[in-house]
Amino acid sequence: MSGSVPVSVDVVIVGGAAIGSSIAFHLARDPAFSGRIVVVEKDPTYAKAASALSAASIRQQFSTAVNIRISLYGINFLRHLGEHLTVDGEVPVIDLHEGGYLYLASGSGPADAGAVTLHDNHAIQTREGADIALFDRAGLAAQFPWLHVDDLACGSWGRTGEGWFDGWALMQAFRRKARSLGVTYVTDEVVDVVRQGRKVVSVVLKSGEVIACGTLVNAAGANGRKVAALAGIDIPVVPKKRFVYTFHCKEALADVPLLIDPSGAWCRPEGRPDASGQLFIGSIAPAEGEPDPEMDGNDFSVDPHLFEDQLWPLLAHRIPAFEQIRPGRAWAGPYDMNLFDHNAILGPVEGIDNLLLANGFSGHGLQQSPAVGRALAEWVIHGHYRTLDVSDLGFDRIAKQQPVLEKCII
Repeated sequence: MSGSVPVSVDVVIVGGAAIGSSIAFHLARDPAFSGRIVVVEKDPTYAKAASALSAASIRQQFSTAVNIRISLYGINFLRHLGEHLTVDGEVPVIDLHEGGYLYLASGSGPADAGAVTLHDNHAIQTREGADIALFDRAGLAAQFPWLHVDDLACGSWGRTGEGWFDGWALMQAFRRKARSLGVTYVTDEVVDVVRQGRKVVSVVLKSGEVIACGTLVNAAGANGRKVAALAGIDIPVVPKKRFVYTFHCKEALADVPLLIDPSGAWCRPEGRPDASGQLFIGSIAPAEGEPDPEMDGNDFSVDPHLFEDQLWPLLAHRIPAFEQIRPGRAWAGPYDMNLFDHNAILGPVEGIDNLLLANGFSGHGLQQSPAVGRALAEWVIHGHYRTLDVSDLGFDRIAKQQPVLEKCII
């Protein structure tokens, strides 16, 4: 247990990974808030947390304005991390590399479906201020000479503002800064939520402790649905297993972004190339109609065939230099997948006055953690969003059957 458990606090946050710790930090740093905050985290090693096991990247290449704005806020936060999360003169290092995302569309020209989607997305992205470039086939070949382009119609690339970083370091920086501002972290598990009418009045911990709270925030990641059920609501969030594979390419390739192939396969560099070649990481999303297994809490086994049977052939087709690679280690981690529309569920819940949700990020949690942390902190303090309106991602869209649909899912 980290610190003593207060009998009554202003805010209890369930889940202390990137999202929960960002909310805690943003609450604690706001001069308009002077209350007590407890973060309940059942595993302070974060060994099974999505924040620790993800590929940790950020992009603005979404097709909805709300997600683009969230990530534009996020990249600005990451660029100026020292202004926000320095503790005792120690500036956190997250190794942000703005190498860009490269989305590819198959086909022969601009009338093909994938090309139309990228052009439509580009219009929204540039209108919101994202720095995204569109290339036709010839442009792709000139910009990325290692790329096989014969079956491509076009591609879109984030020139700035997109890339990857150390997700573990960001999560720990949020956590350390929150603690330095007086937030209490408790190693325990919420096993019950006590309600009186429209209000949550307390949470019960596995240890038997009871914490009365003014506001409860569910940021429990893969356990988000379970915590929501304790409060009497159902959210369509389940943990889905995703694999990440590493491999070493014998040839050193220049300026490789995070590449998303039309097949759903993706890869990006990990570190800088040297005389012996370069390390990459990559994976592939399940194709439509393929099984998408839910992740058992203790099953972190890796599919031994997925890399050689599916991922490697697809990547080698797209980047011929990948025909000569050396496979490395691999791991599995959870996506807290929102089955409704693969977007986060944020903010208040109709019928419960003091419960906030931050669930179902579907693989976008790390990149969205700065903006979501600030937005939910503002809701706790002011009762509405001030810096960034994320109400399009509210829980009420599920009851209204109004999904926020993204055209490019990864």
